[in-house]
This record gives sequence, structure tokens and C-alpha cells, in this order.
Amino acid sequence: MRLLLATDAWTPQVNGVVVSIRNTLDCLRRQGHEAMVIEPGQFRTIPCPSYPEIRLALRPARGVTRAIESFAPDSIHIATEGPLGLATRRHCVRNGIPFTTAYHTQFPRYIRARIALPLAWTYRWLRWFHGPSQAVMTATPAMREELVQQGFRNVVHWGRGVDTAIFRPGSRAPGGYPQPVFLYVGRVSVEKNIDAFLALDLPGTKVVVGDGPERVRLQREFPDAVFVGAKSGAELASYYQRADVFVFPSLTDTFGLVLAEAMACGTPVAAFPVTGPIDVVTDRRAGALDADLRRACMAALNLDRAEVARFGSTFSWDDATRDFLFHLRQGAIPRRRNRHAGAPA
Repeated sequence: MRLLLATDAWTPQVNGVVVSIRNTLDCLRRQGHEAMVIEPGQFRTIPCPSYPEIRLALRPARGVTRAIESFAPDSIHIATEGPLGLATRRHCVRNGIPFTTAYHTQFPRYIRARIALPLAWTYRWLRWFHGPSQAVMTATPAMREELVQQGFRNVVHWGRGVDTAIFRPGSRAPGGYPQPVFLYVGRVSVEKNIDAFLALDLPGTKVVVGDGPERVRLQREFPDAVFVGAKSGAELASYYQRADVFVFPSLTDTFGLVLAEAMACGTPVAAFPVTGPIDVVTDRRAGALDADLRRACMAALNLDRAEVARFGSTFSWDDATRDFLFHLRQGAIPRRRNRHAGAPA
């Protein structure tokens, strides 16, 4: 199969969307599929308002059309609702080309956290965006149910995985911080609700791995917390491995890939019982979910790390990619439209 994937989230961004896309593409290519990515680095860009680390493609319509026509894909997948996603959607709708989409983030809640726009307005726009999609892929049953209740059609499941060659139990050598260590990993932005973690009265040390527009403010307001910036690969895994508890204060995530990474390293999770954690931390031996986040943190300290790691290792990118590929084929472009019609899919 020849897949064209359009995404406004791409390296050097560090987030769950980018990790999910890159791991899925790696799995597809190992299976012999071809993939072309349309991403912001191929265009002139401008900084995203309130989040300048994210670059948005400027007037990408012609470039997107050229890419689609020259690659002649068997399937088109739109990963994000930004300028590249919009340009790809516009081309497909105008030309009667089927496509699939993904719902990676709780976009309406993120927007409301930044500019207080009513949820109904954003959901209306998102229903328009995803309406023509052959399959709207989302990561958890709870998120699927929420989208169905909001009037979305063709909502399907696409799970997530963990690279267990990197994220696995390892050395627990102290990092020089007073114990126990409570760890947050992810974007340092308003929608992640990090204040709720840093304001907790906890023993030991709070460590924040990640970067984003809220970092300066949070460092100023919580000087006792340790901020180490964004990490990746084995270095990121070492932070999980040495932490005693992974704390996930977000109330707006669709999945929370960092939850699975932490558990695969043997680090128990403390989180609120909301969309994301309730579908990811489904074994009480792997984490503690509680409306009182401090109580969840203290309960997670007592969990068996070997049990946590066993549960975390069940998240498979191969399984997730099998879901993704199935949905792509359901929305494949009819062969009469594809000049590569003789190629096996």
C-alpha cells in the first residue's frame, strides 16, 4: 500500500502525536508499505499563536496538491486539523477522494483552556472537518463514546503501543534527588494541568521532563520542583526508571502515551479517573486513579514495579498498526483513480 499522511505535528516537536505517527510509519515500512509524509518542514511556516515552538504551514494548498498528484497514493490519512490537514481535506473533498482522519487531542478543551471559546463552537467545526472521513480514528473506547455523543460518525478504534526495546525496567540508581521521586513527562502547557501536580504536598522531589510555553511561569511559582527540559530515547527512559511514581495530572488527554511508557519501565501511575487514564491504566496493580491526586500518588508508591512492568509491556505498536492498516484499507482510494493500480496493496 502507498500511504500519504498529512500532519501538522512533526519533528522537532516532542509529543504523543509525533511519537504515534513515527512508530506507526516505522511498522508499516517494515511490512513493505510505502509512506509519504506531508509535514510543516516542507513549507514556509509561521509560529502557532501562544505556542511558538509549533510551526504552522503557510498557504500549503498548492504544495499539498502537487504531493498528492505526484505520489498517487492508495490511501490518504489526515492526522491533524491544522493548515496541512485542512489543505489535504480540501483537495480530497473537491476531487471526490476518500480519506481517513485521526482525533489525537481534545482540541475543544485545549482551545477553551487558552481563549475560553465555548466547547459547542469547536465541536461544530470538528464535526465539519471530520464529517467526510471514512474512519475517524481515536485511541480509547471512552474517547470514541464521547465523539459519538458529540455527533461524530464513523468513529473507530486505533490503539497505541510502546517501544519496549527502550522503555523497559532498568537501573534505579538515584539521580541525586531526595526520595521518593514523583515524575511528570510531557508538554509544559496550560492544558496539561501541571499546577495540580506541582501544588501537591508530597514527600521527596517533583521532577518535570518536557518543555513548553508554561515552563518559565511554573519554574518561578514552584522553585522546589526540578525542570530538566525535553528528553527522548534511552535518556527519557532513565527518568521513568528512576522515578518512584509517574504523575499524570491532565484532564484533557485522549490517551496519554506517556502513561504506557512509564508503566513499561515499571513505574506506577497516579492520575485522575478521566478519559485517557481510565482506558490506559486498566489494571489496579499498575496505577492508582483517584479524584484526590495526592491520595493517588501515595497509593501508587506501594505498588509492585514488576507487576507494573508486566502490564506496561502489553502495549504493542504492531497491534496498533494492525488496527491502523485495517481502517486505511476500509477508506482506500478506488483503483480506477490510482495510476499505480497494478501495485499490490
